Amino acid sequence: MSSNDIIVSLDIGTSKVRAIIGEINNGTLQIIGVGSAESEGIRKGAIVDIDQTVQSIRNAVEHAERMVGIEISEVYVGITGNHIGLQSSHGVVAVSNEDREIGEEDIVRVLKAAEVIALPPEREIIDVVAKQYVVDGLHDIHDPRGMIGVRLEVDATIVTGAKTGIHNLLRCVEKAGLYVKNLILIPMASGQLALSKDEKMVGSVLVDIGAGATTISVFQDGTLAATSTLPIGGDFVTNDIAYGLRTMSDQAEKIKLKFGCAWIDDAAEDVVFKVTRIGSNVEKEFNQLFLANIIEPRVQEIFHLVKNEVKRLGFTELPGGYILSGGTVSMPGVLNAAQAELQTSVRIAVPDFIGVRDPGFVSGVGVLHHVLRSVRPRGGSSNKKSAPRKAAPVETTTKPGFIEKIKNMFSEFI
Repeated sequence: MSSNDIIVSLDIGTSKVRAIIGEINNGTLQIIGVGSAESEGIRKGAIVDIDQTVQSIRNAVEHAERMVGIEISEVYVGITGNHIGLQSSHGVVAVSNEDREIGEEDIVRVLKAAEVIALPPEREIIDVVAKQYVVDGLHDIHDPRGMIGVRLEVDATIVTGAKTGIHNLLRCVEKAGLYVKNLILIPMASGQLALSKDEKMVGSVLVDIGAGATTISVFQDGTLAATSTLPIGGDFVTNDIAYGLRTMSDQAEKIKLKFGCAWIDDAAEDVVFKVTRIGSNVEKEFNQLFLANIIEPRVQEIFHLVKNEVKRLGFTELPGGYILSGGTVSMPGVLNAAQAELQTSVRIAVPDFIGVRDPGFVSGVGVLHHVLRSVRPRGGSSNKKSAPRKAAPVETTTKPGFIEKIKNMFSEFI
């Protein structure tokens, strides 16, 4: 196994830092290692303590390294947050090859041309994502490599972010001793993994409910149309439990994970547990039904805020419905609560890979899936096409010789 076959994603969340190791065999992705660590230094999706975040990254990476027995030196880092912005752009270039065949260098040049936009000094371009290419007026082209043309255009989405957030994230990863191969926008990567082609075309909403924040990503016409982040998540449910049961936050988190239910009708009255209350050594007994009465209102509020935010973004009717991801949605009853509040089709996305079949892994696996689809095929296809281009001049040089022979043959009869 060579190092070129291994790619690693880093998902830095509010509650967990996950390092996921993927192996590529014949163009297919296999998950071979997962490292997870408690996230320290992150509040509501933003880095608030560099040193604690660095240590959390190191712990997650070391955990993944021990599982697989390799040393990780470079990673693809997922990025999201309320500082992310999307902007449409258009780029135009002339095809550079003499034979007018569009190659990898032409695609790089046209995407660079699309990057030429006016940006405030505090913002920075993270990525340029092509929505469609146009070759000599022919629209809706997804991969123009190998086509013949004179003029190449691209309609692209420019992903921008705040320099402060980007540089703090990069600094944490680099201080952990890792090289950042690329920053990957998590909403776009998760959408590629969790949504079908039809869902992205007709219009769907991917809702990633993490511990400290909820990321809303609207897909329409096959691409990411809008994204937004709400500063509310699973930690709010934990805080409600801690307040309602008068217990410590760490105890409340354990109770939420073991006995939590977000739909009162699904809760069992005979499922009981004991809690040590603050200021007392005496344990008090509660049941799951009492716990569900605390959790359900908060979960419904989250989905109510999600619904309002989608409307604020300018989307009313989305036939594809809502697709849920993130660690919080693995709680029993969340699907029922979402369907009741959103009044449309709702499903939970789960990665179809052994070892990561949990909604909380959609972001990390999505980054690997995005790298496999976007980064690797480009390099491979350009190498394959270089050989025919070299062979083309040989054909043109042999043709005049053949024509001369014909002329000579006919000259004998003249």
